[in-house]
Amino acid sequence: MLGFLGSLAAGTLTAVGAVPVLFGRIPSRATRDLSLGFAAGVMLAASFFSLIIPALDAAEPQFDNGAVPAAIVCIAILLGMGAVALMNEKLPHEHFRTGREGPGAASLRRVWLFIIAITIHNFPEGLAVGVGFGSGGVEGGLPLAIGIGLQNAPEGLAVAVSLLGEGYSKLRAWGIAALTGMIEPIGGLLGAGIITLSEPLLPWGLAFAAGAMLYVISHEIIPETHRSGHQNKATLGLSVGLVLMLFLDVWLG
Repeated sequence: MLGFLGSLAAGTLTAVGAVPVLFGRIPSRATRDLSLGFAAGVMLAASFFSLIIPALDAAEPQFDNGAVPAAIVCIAILLGMGAVALMNEKLPHEHFRTGREGPGAASLRRVWLFIIAITIHNFPEGLAVGVGFGSGGVEGGLPLAIGIGLQNAPEGLAVAVSLLGEGYSKLRAWGIAALTGMIEPIGGLLGAGIITLSEPLLPWGLAFAAGAMLYVISHEIIPETHRSGHQNKATLGLSVGLVLMLFLDVWLG
């Protein structure tokens, strides 16, 4: 339940971040890139400090050989990255800048292609929050929920602004952006349930969630922030997001 509620709260901030489009106060592209850079920094810090390091700590008591925990975590990270890469390849979806990817899907409306694309990227975040609560209770999940919630706000704004550019109304753009965050509670419930039922899967689940998030950072968020020549602002945002998430993890965890 904690995993579900925590990921629900984090996903809801996607809708909160998209609110400015309802009032016509759309930030500049430089500001949006700064915000997305911040999101990448938060996710990067969360991947290592809230997922990978706890995964190593969880694996070490299970094995005497020090190389085995490291190997488990490395394999699980690669599996997480590979799973999102496979979804990215096999599910029909469309990126805002690079166009349609995945197999042909002429019968799908354009709006659903957008939703599928964002769903691919939001599910691992909910999974990570759920795994955090399932493994460490409030102390394990709260820093992740706060950090991912903070980075969901600029993501929600980016989605809504992109939809406005495609001709959608303000209300519809906000509604779709809000809807994309609602996949996170499903991931949260799944992640928390798996970890709660099977403790030996804990290091695998933590590292898998980290790998999924790392793929999203590298494949989608950072390239998007560097496309329009605002890479300096994006890097500043990443730095602030990373150290803020590190502080929250140490303080709250």
